[in-house]
Amino acid sequence: MYEKLKESCYRANMQLPRLGLVVYTFGNVSEVDREMGVFAIKPSGIPYEELRVEDIVIVDFNNNIVEGKMRPSSDTKTHAFLYKHWKNIGGICHTHSTYAVSWAQAIKDIPIFGTTHADHLTTDIPCASPMVDSLIEGDYEHNTGQQIIDCFLEKNIDPSAIEMVLVGSHGPFTWGKDASKAVYNSRVLEEIAKMAFLTLQINPQAPRLKEALIRKHYDRKHGANAYYGQGC
Repeated sequence: MYEKLKESCYRANMQLPRLGLVVYTFGNVSEVDREMGVFAIKPSGIPYEELRVEDIVIVDFNNNIVEGKMRPSSDTKTHAFLYKHWKNIGGICHTHSTYAVSWAQAIKDIPIFGTTHADHLTTDIPCASPMVDSLIEGDYEHNTGQQIIDCFLEKNIDPSAIEMVLVGSHGPFTWGKDASKAVYNSRVLEEIAKMAFLTLQINPQAPRLKEALIRKHYDRKHGANAYYGQGC
């Protein structure tokens, strides 16, 4: 019943070490099936080289295990919270990749400096404020989901337009139409974070990318008259 969902989730998780986004057991990817009201997610603490399709855990939106012998990722409640509140996302990825985490630890949005960034986004990549103590002491992973959504509400951001966020003092979360796209967005985020860091090392006063270039690069890939790639 869940084999296709588990296989897709497994393949996405296995991309993380190949793309240099995780070490050891860091990180996790999930994928949702809206019709069945469940999502698949990596089990907690399992090294990627040992992970098998059958280890993937199926969970409902209330964090109940539907199928699986292992404990799901410790971040499961964050994934569930985002799936419940953002109906259009189909996959979520969380990593501890070096440059994205560094920006999160600095509690800084990633400025849009160049056209690589603009190929994917027209704005800075947001960083959510660090969680307050009362929420840390409460249902921490659930509250991490609330922390992300509060950031998007506060900054008036559409999660379908910006499919990534830095959680202050913690690390990156990305999402997309499925698990594969969520992983793609994590790799893009890490590269943009690295480029932005190096830019500021070379020129601490580096200017934000001109609006005309932002619009040109974004629209040629995503606009109504996009011409990047081979089309349908």
